[in-house]
Amino acid sequence: MHLSAEYGIAAHWRYKEGTKHSDKNFEQRVNSLRSMMEWRSDVNDAAEFVESMRSDVFQDRVYIFTPRGDIIDLPAGSTPIDFAYHVHTDIGHRCRGARVNGKLVPLYQELKTGDQIEILTTKRGGPSRDWLNVNLGLVRTSRARSKIKVWFKKQEDEQNLAQGRDTLERELQRLGLTEVNYEKLARDMGYKIPDELFIALGCSDLSISKIIRQFSEADVTEEILAVNAPSSPKTSTDAVEVVGLKGMLSTMARCCNPMPGDQIVGFITRGRGATIHRQDCPNILQTKDRERILQVGWGHVERTYPVPVNIKAYDRQGLVSDISNLLADENINIANVTVNVNRSIADLRLIIEVKDISQLSRVLTRIENLPNVMEAHRINPG
Repeated sequence: MHLSAEYGIAAHWRYKEGTKHSDKNFEQRVNSLRSMMEWRSDVNDAAEFVESMRSDVFQDRVYIFTPRGDIIDLPAGSTPIDFAYHVHTDIGHRCRGARVNGKLVPLYQELKTGDQIEILTTKRGGPSRDWLNVNLGLVRTSRARSKIKVWFKKQEDEQNLAQGRDTLERELQRLGLTEVNYEKLARDMGYKIPDELFIALGCSDLSISKIIRQFSEADVTEEILAVNAPSSPKTSTDAVEVVGLKGMLSTMARCCNPMPGDQIVGFITRGRGATIHRQDCPNILQTKDRERILQVGWGHVERTYPVPVNIKAYDRQGLVSDISNLLADENINIANVTVNVNRSIADLRLIIEVKDISQLSRVLTRIENLPNVMEAHRINPG
């Protein structure tokens, strides 16, 4: 009973094992579980703790070597910051760099089994708020994330309030959202007053991405993105599916050029699948092969909005290529791009087609973290 009260489920396993001999592998499993349970006090939300156990315990693992040759067991996808917090909370707070197999690596690099890692620390300081930005991928484990949140919680409320307000205002300005009712936003996010929202954001209890998602979930995407857009919102034809022609090749008829929203029919061709026509297309109305006509309809139609974006960076080879590859990775189309270079400063103006505010925020964050990029923001009219 004493062991059960002292060590919980770990002691229960030991009792069920029913052996007096020491088993190093079993002891390591017990100690690992006890370590996981020790930091449960850092997580206030039960659902968050369950999600943490699922992400940090019940998934693939990697085995990393310390400089002394000790083996550290981490979840797959862990980064040097995750490793630092696993070794010791203070090492994680003061982590500023890492060497993997003797080479300096970025802090977002995923560790692989067999890597030997050395954490580079500073004498003073704490974690960066950027570590909690999910778009950057610097921290993957819930254990490390909870330790970082605890560190920020210990900061003074005034500092967190100022930091949170500055973070939110800077992000809203970058997205071109100049007229925001903070009182209403705070209530929508579950806070009584804006100051509570700013403090939660400042100590990382609330993420900036969750606030931005609120705008998308509030069905105001069209109101925000369509206003002052350089052209009307565009329907992404890549997202159009034709219902009723499952497994059959289909093409849009050039004679009538049907668009999403038009009443359409399918016409079975010989050797070329089916062509999609408007119902009032003269070729369909005049055809005598009525048995080759199928009743079809539009599937899911994804709407995108053209948004002008300005990027300033120190000019370098491959800059435009890196930006275009990043946008391609996000499945974002570039409608227009102009580049001006003056005294090694590149000024890029793009029109990109995004689905909502959340996607725009994520893309701007990723662009700003490309090498040599100074800033990326939405262009306001005027």
